Amino acid sequence: MDFHSDAGLEAFREEVRQFLRAHVPAELTGLERCTRSPREQVLRWQKLLNDQGWGAPYWPKEHGGNGWTTQQQLVFDEECVALGTPTQDGFVHKLLGPVLNAFATPAQKDRHLPPILNGERLWCQGFSEPGAGSDLASLKTRAERDGEHYVVNGQKIWTSYAHESDWIFLLVRTDAGVKKQAGISFLLVDMKTPGITVRPIRSIDDAHHLNETFFDNVRVPEANLVGGEGQGWTITKFLLNNEHATAAELPALKRYLHELRHFAKTFQVEGAALIERPEFALKLARLEAELQAVAMLVQRVAQLEQAHNPASLMLGSMLKIRGTELQQRITEAQVEALGSYGAVAYAHPHDAGPESAYPLQQQARGIANDMFFRRASTIYGGTSEVQRGIIAKMLFQL
Repeated sequence: MDFHSDAGLEAFREEVRQFLRAHVPAELTGLERCTRSPREQVLRWQKLLNDQGWGAPYWPKEHGGNGWTTQQQLVFDEECVALGTPTQDGFVHKLLGPVLNAFATPAQKDRHLPPILNGERLWCQGFSEPGAGSDLASLKTRAERDGEHYVVNGQKIWTSYAHESDWIFLLVRTDAGVKKQAGISFLLVDMKTPGITVRPIRSIDDAHHLNETFFDNVRVPEANLVGGEGQGWTITKFLLNNEHATAAELPALKRYLHELRHFAKTFQVEGAALIERPEFALKLARLEAELQAVAMLVQRVAQLEQAHNPASLMLGSMLKIRGTELQQRITEAQVEALGSYGAVAYAHPHDAGPESAYPLQQQARGIANDMFFRRASTIYGGTSEVQRGIIAKMLFQL
């Protein structure tokens, strides 16, 4: 594999930077860390991207997207994260959108794609359940046919942003008499439908982005079924196969390491910069080397995905393990670099700060929250244990 700079890709990076410099207002830069920005920011950001013709950066041209390569998508994400722009709704742009483009009926596309591209309809993902997380095929939420509707009963958990979403894409069991993977279907559900209850989960990072979601005799029109009954598992595998090159969240890793370097140069310990302490300098060098290795693996997986090479599945699992473990180590190093200030209970970035700012609040606020949030990185999106099982099965044909 050739790791030399790609002149075309570097030219594209400069094009993205010029757009961001010229068109993104200051109030939409340097924003607090979050996995999905507030609705008003999502709307403004989506409009800016639409005006540039970049409203669907992860979709092919034939579906109204930019037609960018995986490498270009990664460059776009890196530059946006580095500047601190708002996010798009990743659930729909990176997950549901490709599913609709591949499996939805024309009527479903006409109904859902325009609001997606305009940023007017936010979505959440209803997959995990209390007894079906890593073993997703064991889900128990059921959907029973009643005339022209499905009646949905059950519970989902860890439903990110369900409290802010307009719709949910939902895995349900429509047939309990067949192999568990074969009895699953994929439904689109309006969150305003009677019978849906959302209860907040305040996570260890002191944020509310997770929820429990309950379905009590929720009536969903049969027109909201994507694909046919029993195709939910096939659709889910298609959906998850779009995530391999992004599994490590490389833009976030680069941002974390950039912040750690800044701490190393500016924080003083006994009258000297932190970087001058040999043990810290060695830790920083090792983290930088690991990040470079992950970045190379991301390039490799992106090239394989572009070529539709099945090896991207196995390497994507390797990337998920290495990338998420590195997220944990870098954020832990950030908190350690703060010294005693790493233990200060700063207000969460999503909450209002105190009237009198705490010491180092501008630099340290959100650092410990990120470290706590990243404890879950090796769990969500497929646990490290599941990823190792995938690697073993594909590599050794177990």
